[in-house]
Amino acid sequence: MSTPTLPSTAVGAESSVSSVDAQLLDLMLRAGSQWVLWLLLGLSLLAVAVILERLWFFAREREPKRKLAAALDKLRKTGPSAVLADLAGLPSMQVAVAQAAIQHLGDGAASVEEHIAGVVERERLRYEKGLAFLGTLGSNAPFIGLFGTVLGIIRAFHDLALNSGQGAQAVMAGIAEALVATGVGLLVALPAVASYNTFARHVETAVAAAQATGHAILAFAKIAPPKPDSEVG
Repeated sequence: MSTPTLPSTAVGAESSVSSVDAQLLDLMLRAGSQWVLWLLLGLSLLAVAVILERLWFFAREREPKRKLAAALDKLRKTGPSAVLADLAGLPSMQVAVAQAAIQHLGDGAASVEEHIAGVVERERLRYEKGLAFLGTLGSNAPFIGLFGTVLGIIRAFHDLALNSGQGAQAVMAGIAEALVATGVGLLVALPAVASYNTFARHVETAVAAAQATGHAILAFAKIAPPKPDSEVG
């Protein structure tokens, strides 16, 4: 009685799958977890660069509260041109909104409101530069580290299979080395998340202050529009 044989196509498919599995395993074993550590190191350096740049940016964009309040008070007494001259060159989102609102006082309240909204959105994009990277890194760095740990554990068990005489000591050493990737991932994620939350809060505060300034000018324009410069004095 003859034994059944598999079709040649089935044998070829099975060998092809085995070859792909072997290549994938070989790739994981060669890669290990070291490249993940280098990747996390590079991402952490980028995060530090973004954090320092944002700190410098927000330090330069501090709101000149006294000068802005004096300029808005002056708006009730003089024309827009004098106020715009006082605001020229001052930083911050509030000043940009105030300048846009005052420049378009003569176009009506509806025009002023639209310009305020447009400037706030434009300034928000400038203030949020780099924050998406910090948020993404903070959310995904632990998973990148965990991926490196998985690769390291695969390599540790493969080494144990090849050198079973070394026993559990070799596996423990390999797993301990692989877990470093998870620790580094968490170490990279924590400051990124903290910085992102701090900067995002600062942006929302700046937006709220700018909108309040814009609405103050808008309300003044609706109730008592300023006199033209030619009528002052």
